[in-house]
Amino acid sequence: MNPLKLAVPSKGRLQEQTFAWFAARGITLERTGSGREYAGQVRGVDGVQLVLLSAGEIPRELAAGRIHMGVTGQDLVQEKLPAWQSLVSQTASMGFGHADLILAVPQFWVDVDTLDDLDAVAAAFRATHGMRLRIATKYHNLVREYLRANGVADYQLVDSQGATEGTIKNLTAEAVADITSTGDTLRANHLKILSGEPVLKSQATLFTSKTADWQGQAERARQHIQARLGTD
Repeated sequence: MNPLKLAVPSKGRLQEQTFAWFAARGITLERTGSGREYAGQVRGVDGVQLVLLSAGEIPRELAAGRIHMGVTGQDLVQEKLPAWQSLVSQTASMGFGHADLILAVPQFWVDVDTLDDLDAVAAAFRATHGMRLRIATKYHNLVREYLRANGVADYQLVDSQGATEGTIKNLTAEAVADITSTGDTLRANHLKILSGEPVLKSQATLFTSKTADWQGQAERARQHIQARLGTD
């Protein structure tokens, strides 16, 4: 027996939307046991085991081959998995969980609206303060590659795993790079998004592991799932 292990977010709005998305395609995902128990089942396709994990854990488990398919954000996969395309494939974009990874600066930086402006300010900041301009983020890999590709070099990334928008007020950073869906939190903290394309446009996505064991039951279940989804 080698059931296909399908991982979905363990709680919250993302789980609800994932369940609804699969249900609309004839695959029923259900939690079992008490509300605090991370267990579930799948109806509509044989040979599938439901695994409930945090969205942030799913990229790692896909890469390690411990799960066969999983639902998580494109931002998490591309940030957590260097050379991610060699480890997972995008099976289906799910049409919810939309968010952009953006760069933002204080609103009172009236002359800073573009990446070129940020590059100029970063150089001036270092000349004035003897240190590099700090950008708070938890998306180090994505932001570093984006800034490199756009010719911005005079900065340092500082880690922020929560309340990133508050780092400027707390004087631990001069700019931020964070995920936003509405921009409300940024505006509430008197920040503005730099113009141009975001670092990444993200949404909930069904990914398939390239490293998992696909023999027997798992492969048959994958074919059935993809037939239901119209992605085979």
